[in-house]
Amino acid sequence: MEKPIIEINNLSKKYKIGKTMPYYSLRDDLTNIFRKPKKIQGIGNNNKLSNDEFWALKNVSFKVMPGEVIGIIGKNGAGKSTLLKIISRITPPTEGKVIIRGKLASLINVGAGFHPELTGRENIFLNGIILGMKSKEIRGKLAEIIDFAEIDKFIDTPVKYYSSGMYVRLAFAVASHLEPEILLIDEVLAVGDFGFQKKCLKRMGEIQKEGRTILLVSHDMTSIASLANGVILFEEGKTKGITTVDKGVDKYFQVQNSILSAHFAPSKIASDKNASIIEANIIDIRGKKSTQIPVFEPFYIEIIWRNNKGVPVTPNFAVDSQNGIKVMLATDTPLDWDGKKKIKKGIYVSRAKIPANLLNSNIYYVNLSLDTAIPFKKSYDNYKEALSFSVLDPMDERSIARGEFHHIRKEYALWSALEWTYKFL
Repeated sequence: MEKPIIEINNLSKKYKIGKTMPYYSLRDDLTNIFRKPKKIQGIGNNNKLSNDEFWALKNVSFKVMPGEVIGIIGKNGAGKSTLLKIISRITPPTEGKVIIRGKLASLINVGAGFHPELTGRENIFLNGIILGMKSKEIRGKLAEIIDFAEIDKFIDTPVKYYSSGMYVRLAFAVASHLEPEILLIDEVLAVGDFGFQKKCLKRMGEIQKEGRTILLVSHDMTSIASLANGVILFEEGKTKGITTVDKGVDKYFQVQNSILSAHFAPSKIASDKNASIIEANIIDIRGKKSTQIPVFEPFYIEIIWRNNKGVPVTPNFAVDSQNGIKVMLATDTPLDWDGKKKIKKGIYVSRAKIPANLLNSNIYYVNLSLDTAIPFKKSYDNYKEALSFSVLDPMDERSIARGEFHHIRKEYALWSALEWTYKFL
């Protein structure tokens, strides 16, 4: 019977507020790196907390089988990164045990595992040797790693001179091409540009097909849904273990909804501006403010504003996804192309309808603005990320735009139920 490649048994980690806990570098473990399985044991068994202590992890248990891709999700401070640091042997647990049955590479902090005085090329060889590879094997991968990282001009420069972007490109290239059996990744891909993030996601898909194991910490539910075949949701250092991707992501959105906002009102409305936003709302089809919109229902973005000085005004908003995609920009120009119909002083309510089955499941942020294009483009009033909401997909017959393709098309922000025709010839 095949054994789990990672076993986590009753793992707990206690931190002291305001104190620096001991961390261990990659070099600290060189003498033990080839032991299989590796056991990481707790350093104490004290369940009591003093006033300046807290549990970052508490009684965490799960098993990961070889070849699985497990997404680790939860809000900031939930314990996700602490878990990976323990598995990577960067910090010891307070209680519990971790068993690792495979060579492990981690991408937790930008440049982790790199020696700053060594060049990029030398760090590639160092990391390969740590993973138990022979020089000949590393040389066979060298060109591929350098090409992926896109830093060929700087490969013989000490990495202490690298930018954060260069660091993360080389770090991911090394971790993903030197064939570890287990790859740990913690949100560091957010450092790279969008093009590189897409490249990394494609590479992780290839690693998955090669049968290697990945633990991926991310706030990007699109990446989690497209890559993972299981999810661990952390809440205040605790988890119920591995669940399905759909259940885990839906629960994550429910937790996130508690901090999303369907209503916005500025703390102070400036009357000296040409036009001012008074409030804004996300309205569902029942006419109620809501942060949770089913994908199969239309909803409204409402802006209540005042024309203070009798100028032409164009209300508009932009919607961005939580993973940085600029999803849509909308103005009321089809109704009033130059804003002159709303030139009278007073209060206006501008409302835009977002069709059903347009947005894919994700978390979105709304930027608000009152602009004019006459006589020249100018913003009278604007607020960034004033509203926020999630779109939830039940993955049933109501999600008519998606059908059975939802697991492999999560990377697209828009997934519209367009008007189609067909005929039989």
